[in-house]
Amino acid sequence: MAEAVFRSFDQEGLDREYNNRGKVANTDHKIYQSEGSKRAKAAFKTKFDVTYGDGPDELLDLYLPAGAGPHPVHLFFHGGYWISNTKDDFGFMALPFVEHGVAVAVVEYGLIPSVTMAGLLSHCRAALAWTWKNAEKFGGDAHNITLSGHSAGGHIVAMLMATNWPAFDPEMPLEPIKAGCGISGLYDLEPVRLSFLNKDLGLTPSAARAFSPVLLEPEVRVPLLLPVGGEEGPEYIRQSQDMAGAWLTKGVDAKVWVMPECNHFDTINQFLDPVSVLSNAVRDQIGV
Repeated sequence: MAEAVFRSFDQEGLDREYNNRGKVANTDHKIYQSEGSKRAKAAFKTKFDVTYGDGPDELLDLYLPAGAGPHPVHLFFHGGYWISNTKDDFGFMALPFVEHGVAVAVVEYGLIPSVTMAGLLSHCRAALAWTWKNAEKFGGDAHNITLSGHSAGGHIVAMLMATNWPAFDPEMPLEPIKAGCGISGLYDLEPVRLSFLNKDLGLTPSAARAFSPVLLEPEVRVPLLLPVGGEEGPEYIRQSQDMAGAWLTKGVDAKVWVMPECNHFDTINQFLDPVSVLSNAVRDQIGV
C-alpha cells in the first residue's frame, strides 16, 4: 500500500484530485468561453486594459451597462492555479450582468512565478481598491460592489475578505464589498503544496498556512456563496465545506452549494447562460 501524503490520499490519488483537466474528458470549455467572450465584447460598451496599478499585469476590463448609473459593480477573478490564464478569455462573465444594469470588471493579475503569491494577492487587493475609489468615474456604485472568482479566483475572493482594508490602504472602508462568491475554490493550500502543482507554485509549509483562508480570520463579514460541482471529487467539495464551516463560526454567512452533475468547468460556464441557476444566484447577491 502506498504511503498517505495528505489525509487518506497517497501521492497518486492526491495529484489526481487536483488535476482538473485529467478528471474531465471533454475540455471544450475553452472554446465556449472564447465564443462567449467575443459575444460580450461585441454586445456591450467596454473599456479594455484599464490600469489599476503600476505593474504590466495590473489591468482590468470594464463591461458597462447603458445609462448614467450609479450601477452595481461586480469584479471577477479568473482561475488557472495562480499560474495561467488571462482576463481576455473571461469577458463572458459580463453576459449575465450587464443587461441587468451591473458594471462588470474582469481583473488581470500577475501570475506565479513572475510574482509571488503575496505579490499576486497585492495586485488583486489593488484592483478592488481602485474600483472602490473610481467607481463613480465609470458610472459604478462604490456602495454596491460584489466579487466572484473561479478556482484560484475563489481563493482570491476569500483572501480579499480576509484583508484588513484600512491597513492595506487608509482610504478604504472596513467592508468595501457587500458579498462574495467563490466558485470551485481552493481555501486550504496544504494539499495543493503536497501535490504536483507545487513544482510551479513553490509553496513552503509556512506560505501554505499563511495563504489558506480557511485558517484566517475574516475581516469582511458579508455573505459568501461557495458553489462547487458535484462531480469535482471529494477534495474540492471538502475545500468548500471546510471553508464554510470555519467562517460560519467567525460571523460570515457562508453557504456551500454542491451543484449536481457539474464538473470543475461546468460551474464557471454557468455564466455563459444569463438565466442559469448560478447567474441568478449571483444576481440575487448583487440585488438585481
